[in-house]
Amino acid sequence: MTPDEPRRPDPDALLAATRAQRGRLKVFLGMSPGVGKTYEMLKAARREAAKDGDVVVGVVETHGRKETQSLLRGLEVMPRAPIDYRGATLMEFDLDAALARRPGLLLVDEYAHSNAPGSRHPKRWQDVEEVLAAGIDVWTTLNVQHLESLVDVVTKITGVRQRETVPDIALSKADEIELIDITPAELRQRMSEGKIYLGDTARTAAERFFKEENLTALRELALRRAAQTVDDQLLGAMKRAGVEGPWAAGERILVLVAPDGMAGGLVRAGRRLSDMMMDAPWTVAHVERPNAPAPSAVGSQRLREALKLADQLGGSTVTLTGDDLVGSVLDYARRNNVTQIVLGKTRRRRLWGRSLIRALLDEANGAALHIITEETTGHTEPPPRPPPTRRPWLGHLGALGTVALAAGAAWLVDQSVESANLAMVFLLSVLVSGLAFGLWPAITAAAAAAVAYNFLFLEPRLTLSIGHAADVLTFAVFFAVAMTTGWLTGRVRDHSRAASRRASAIAAVLAATRRLSAAATTRDAAVALAEQMAAATGGRAVVLAPLGDDLAVTAASPPSPAITPGDMAAARWAWEKGEPAGAGTGTLPNAAWTFRPLQGVRARAGVAGVEPEAVATEDAERFVAALLDQGAVALERAEFAAEAVDAEALRRTDRLRSALLNSVSHDLRTPLSTVLGSVTTLIDYGKSLSVRVRDDLLVSIREEAERLNRYVGDLLDMTRLEGGALTTRREWTDVRDVLRAAVERVRRRLDGRKVDWDFPDRLSAVMADASLLEQALVNILENAIAYSPADTTIEVAAYEDRGNVVISIEDEGRGIPTAELERVFEKFRRMDEATDRGKGAGLGLAISKGFVEAMGGRIAAASPIHEGKGTRILISLPKERATPVDFL
Repeated sequence: MTPDEPRRPDPDALLAATRAQRGRLKVFLGMSPGVGKTYEMLKAARREAAKDGDVVVGVVETHGRKETQSLLRGLEVMPRAPIDYRGATLMEFDLDAALARRPGLLLVDEYAHSNAPGSRHPKRWQDVEEVLAAGIDVWTTLNVQHLESLVDVVTKITGVRQRETVPDIALSKADEIELIDITPAELRQRMSEGKIYLGDTARTAAERFFKEENLTALRELALRRAAQTVDDQLLGAMKRAGVEGPWAAGERILVLVAPDGMAGGLVRAGRRLSDMMMDAPWTVAHVERPNAPAPSAVGSQRLREALKLADQLGGSTVTLTGDDLVGSVLDYARRNNVTQIVLGKTRRRRLWGRSLIRALLDEANGAALHIITEETTGHTEPPPRPPPTRRPWLGHLGALGTVALAAGAAWLVDQSVESANLAMVFLLSVLVSGLAFGLWPAITAAAAAAVAYNFLFLEPRLTLSIGHAADVLTFAVFFAVAMTTGWLTGRVRDHSRAASRRASAIAAVLAATRRLSAAATTRDAAVALAEQMAAATGGRAVVLAPLGDDLAVTAASPPSPAITPGDMAAARWAWEKGEPAGAGTGTLPNAAWTFRPLQGVRARAGVAGVEPEAVATEDAERFVAALLDQGAVALERAEFAAEAVDAEALRRTDRLRSALLNSVSHDLRTPLSTVLGSVTTLIDYGKSLSVRVRDDLLVSIREEAERLNRYVGDLLDMTRLEGGALTTRREWTDVRDVLRAAVERVRRRLDGRKVDWDFPDRLSAVMADASLLEQALVNILENAIAYSPADTTIEVAAYEDRGNVVISIEDEGRGIPTAELERVFEKFRRMDEATDRGKGAGLGLAISKGFVEAMGGRIAAASPIHEGKGTRILISLPKERATPVDFL
């Protein structure tokens, strides 16, 4: 970004500011109990309610204080939910009632409270998170000693360890923090007046927790935390608005490190500066220059150790990229409101060069610079042992050899060609050296070429002196051109190799991403991740996933890794703490593996382990980090997919269960009721009924019994299909005979409907199970009868094409909506109304589909047929040695 280019808002800050439907959280923060947090929250709530705000008290602990209790009058207070625990009834915040009530503002006291066992969430702050996610604003109270990061500090100050804690990230999500602050003397005075505790409790608290020195320290912690939150809010507002810093409302430190011996000392200096500035946030940055030579193996290892040290000391790390060193540093500093910049300078060479220090002094407006010299850091440890690497002097030796070859070629040309331009031969050697060996060997070749050209071919020859004035200019121009050519070709070569390395890394990450994206299960994702890590590092890799209450090896490359109990302890630490553990880390460094957590979007998905020697270079470290991120997402996605499949199966099961219960309760009970009513009438009044009435009742009994028999048969057939117990006895069958038999079975139910036949004189036989085919046709005919009016025609046809015999059954009903055609063969699927009182349970067409497909055929529906009405069901059965074709 150029200085003249307008500054745009930070996209991450804008994304964080657009959290959809999330309520706003306000925290009333205090240094200890008794400062008046709940009192001030209720006073502010009463003012909000006076403005016609929808304010509801979810839970407030008054602790018997009359002043606090009086503020509850006039506010809507929700009843608490009783929870039985070990024979006692505990009254807790009713989360479900709050979500159902959906007030504009909900008051939830004591943010750090631990809920009674059996509650939905173990902590009240988790209840608040669910309320906020529902779009409800929440006000709550919190004492600073309940913050998770301050537990050890508060324990040292007060001697009391807090059991109820809130993670710092929960407080960081607060949209507003109001500090309720009074002096320690005033708080102790309130204690003595009985406004906090009474009697012996007050005296004990004053002698222990509420000592003046304790309260002073807690007050400082509360003030610091509130100031830090305000500073974070300021930085977020600046990023959303695209405003440059620094605004010195709070200190932010940037430590610049390079791959040399001062890196570790600069990190420690940054940590000390942060301590002196009230634990100000600090970041360690390294600038990568794409066109600069790659650092040595020793330098790369020192840089990795410095960045790791920064993480251990509580700082954050960032890698900047850009050839403009000054611009990259200052752009990051302005965007992140950096007020203090720390960099180093050595006696042997300047860490960043004179230009960087001078440029920062000139251009870092509003930011203080801290120049750390080598003596200040006290860096005396020996450099780390580098991994085996290529000898750099071989490139210079190759360049000299190239110049020697060029000199020999020039001598041959000089012997055979008069007045040849031999300088071009030497320039070619410089060009080849730059392309083959890099920048500095090219410079060596340029110098050697200039000396050789002067010594061998400028008069007087075989001396370094120059005899003619014109040759001096020739030599000077040649030397300048040779040096420039060597520098340019060397840079082009180094830049090309760097671009090639980046392209290879991107291609490798892309290939790994493609492989991980194709993983359908968590097992597949774990195997892909292990294989990709092993291929990228050239060593062994292992992936562990949670199994019950422990971790288990899910995948490894190569298989059967040697995991000792010490290695498992490091893996469990990485899983539980979300931090790297094992070899090369500060936790269980004697392990043979380096374990890193696989942090997904929702939670940790597992742990990945690699051999420490496999990530000895910075490129390997970055590639493994990218793989771990992709692998964690792939594992989580596979887990989500499995959960989605289970949820869909449960949903389908519930839907089928509901449909089956509806069928049993209605479709089976209706014919039973008719049968029972008819039989009862015959028993009670049979002698007094006329013959015609008795016959009608008997016919009704027979029809409803047949209807009931069909329902039970359908359920049994569907059970056979679903359970895979259906067997077919296929034989040569004439479908015309089967069609006639099916029509005869439903003839009594035609009720005035006419059946038209359309059969050819000759029709090929098919291999089919005649009984199953007949039942499938009966189901289709009954469906046509049920959904077509009386006095209409049902057309039954059969014909054949090149490879299939096709059966068509067409009715003149109102038809099927186009959107429903694909679902007409689903179980328990039926139209809203049937014209025939004997409509089924919605299983007939589903059973027909199952029977036809079991015989190798296909079935489909088409609607409407004529003038927006009618439905045609088509069945295609393959002829002998023929391939079925799509007849639609």
